Amino acid sequence: MEKKNEHTTVTNNNNVESIENDFLKPIGKYSPLNRLWIGFLLIIVVWGAAIYIRQIYFGLGTTAMRNYVSWGLYISTFVFFIGISHSGTLVSAILRITNKEWRRPITRSAELLTWVSLLFGGIMPIIDMGRPDRIPNLVIFGRLQSPLLWDIICIGTYFVGSSLFLYLPMIPDIALCRDRLSGNATRLRKWIYRKLSLGWQDTPGNWKRLEKGMHVMTIIIIPIAVSVHTVVGYIFAMTLRPGWNSTVFGPYFVAGALYSGSAAVVLIMAAFRRMYHLEKYITKKQFNYMGQIVLALTLIYAYFNLNEYAVPAYKMASSEGFLLHDLFSGSYSSVFWILQLGTVLVPAIILAFPKGRTPVMASIVCIIIVIGAWVKRYIIVIPTLLHPYLPIQKVPIEWSQYFPNWVEWSITFGALAGIFLVITLFAKIFPIVSIWEVKEGREIEEKYEQVDNAIKNEKENVQVANIITD
Repeated sequence: MEKKNEHTTVTNNNNVESIENDFLKPIGKYSPLNRLWIGFLLIIVVWGAAIYIRQIYFGLGTTAMRNYVSWGLYISTFVFFIGISHSGTLVSAILRITNKEWRRPITRSAELLTWVSLLFGGIMPIIDMGRPDRIPNLVIFGRLQSPLLWDIICIGTYFVGSSLFLYLPMIPDIALCRDRLSGNATRLRKWIYRKLSLGWQDTPGNWKRLEKGMHVMTIIIIPIAVSVHTVVGYIFAMTLRPGWNSTVFGPYFVAGALYSGSAAVVLIMAAFRRMYHLEKYITKKQFNYMGQIVLALTLIYAYFNLNEYAVPAYKMASSEGFLLHDLFSGSYSSVFWILQLGTVLVPAIILAFPKGRTPVMASIVCIIIVIGAWVKRYIIVIPTLLHPYLPIQKVPIEWSQYFPNWVEWSITFGALAGIFLVITLFAKIFPIVSIWEVKEGREIEEKYEQVDNAIKNEKENVQVANIITD
């Protein structure tokens, strides 16, 4: 019996050591490909920043936006980034509450995606303002009746909450980096690990306080996340314009955010699985379950799409009719129908089958969904602004045209590159997978295996006893 316990202890120690080595190995190591990728992203970020400085100097007149389209590519991208930020809420918070064991290897990447999407999503309205020096006026002279002020409050609260939600589960792993990587780490990284670990020690008291804090944040973050995209929807819905004057925009935006955010989680799972060779941790099971979640959210999103367009199309009021005509059969019809069929119907059909939820197929489908989600935000914003509310209008009028110019594309791609850069650098400083959660999951699996083996042995003993008795 002692030998068996000894063997079990050695096996557990080996498993723990293997898990820690697998996730700590990529930290601080930069291959030539890593350096090339980081350099490429830095070039795009610096270019975008330089063009933004130029935009501040010359004004928004350097963009393609004018009085008729004052919310162009920047606000479309803002809504898209805020939508992607729902990824951490869905995967991490909801799956933590429901105690889904398969979540463990993917929670941190989802929480990181939430945080960095919010970081750059909050920057986009500032870029769209043209006068960043007037940002304090939004708070100092903000009107409580304005959905814009609600949006500032909700996004600020969500950013603080998501920062804590990302940081709290990282504390034990940061302490592990402090203890295991101190020999090879630079002075800056040592300082970061020492400060952010908050003197963590593996004691029951520390674990109890951590679990309590995580439990509180898990409960709080879900309603905050829902309120954020609901209020983003209200910014549009409370504006008297055809195409925006809708009572379903709140839940419609939340459904769209969860739909695109869950697809983005699949992509970040696939990226880190491939780059860091995490196939034995992020397995086909995670892709299968996430594929099912994306499928369910795609169907919900399709339902809201039907309500958003079918109901006004049935009435075809004059103000709505011109916009719908443009979407259904006019200048935006090709994009509109590709979005409906290519990024909603086709993904739903593919993900409905198990072979469509394999790592490769699920990644391809989710790339389509994420790109389609961004284009969808563009379709929500731009055509409506090109169809102003004119009660005396009897026939469709070609009011004006808009397409983003090189200034807007440069700044937007700079923000997108910034997201990739932060994620890349994060993965080189901290473990991209929650090590302590994976170890905890392995311990639970081993306990279940021991119980199953004990039950099997007992059944075999009973069968042998019955045979001897007979």
